Amino acid sequence: MSPLHIALALLVVVIWGLAFVATGLALDSFSPPTLTALRFAIAALPALVLPRPRVGWPRLIAIGATLFAGQFLLQFFAIADGVPPGLASLLIQTQALFTIAFAAVVLRERPTARQIAGVATAFAGLVLIVLTVGQDLTLRGFGLAMGSAISWGVGNILLKGIDDVEMLNLVVWLSLVPPLPALALSLMTDGFAGLAYDLTAASSTAIVAALYLGVVATILAYALWGRLLRRYPAATVTPFALLVPFVGAYSSALVFGEHFGTLRLAGMALVILGIAVIVLPWPRVAGRGSAHGAARC
Repeated sequence: MSPLHIALALLVVVIWGLAFVATGLALDSFSPPTLTALRFAIAALPALVLPRPRVGWPRLIAIGATLFAGQFLLQFFAIADGVPPGLASLLIQTQALFTIAFAAVVLRERPTARQIAGVATAFAGLVLIVLTVGQDLTLRGFGLAMGSAISWGVGNILLKGIDDVEMLNLVVWLSLVPPLPALALSLMTDGFAGLAYDLTAASSTAIVAALYLGVVATILAYALWGRLLRRYPAATVTPFALLVPFVGAYSSALVFGEHFGTLRLAGMALVILGIAVIVLPWPRVAGRGSAHGAARC
């Protein structure tokens, strides 16, 4: 990758890491469904001028319902339930594990030995994190975060097979899906009075955070990420996402004073290691004959 594109990939990492802090700030004023509706209503505004990608409506709705609506509704509910934003930024990345599992079941893609080892390592890390339930983490919050990762994994499977689509257009049109069901859920849980109060009494910090989530973390970041994926192999680009939890955890520690105990840190390290084993393009070890042949050249 060129230095410019490496810088763009790192910019996306920082944007997505800070998005978890922005979510924590926005949830001080908005309920999870209201924040979901706001984020994607803002992100969907360019659909007024951008053409719809060549994706049928049923598939577009299914992807929007899982990749965006399901993932972020559950993620916002998890953080509202008390899951620290830094920890949430890590737990959501376990979507890689679920994507592998769903691909094996639905697409009959046999996981490699390296993927199995990575999944086992990350799962061991999740077990350690579960053992910290009762501190600043509830079992319900953990389950919601896992549900968010599962929804993301399902969305990844639905995305497979979509080729030659401009990522910015796709992201914008997918953003049309979450607002209506999120608003409906907000009315069911908070009522019209609660929704109106959220929208009229929100702090300026929460409004700026919602704008950040819609414009920067959704439109800008996904557009940049999509362009990088179109230019370079996925194995070159996707490992940068491993840095998101580091940005999320560090920024959450600065803003919210989030602390990580020894057991949780060990679990987080195992999850990161497991995902790294899965997604990093590890070099193949050459056989003895191949090594000798290379030496002769």
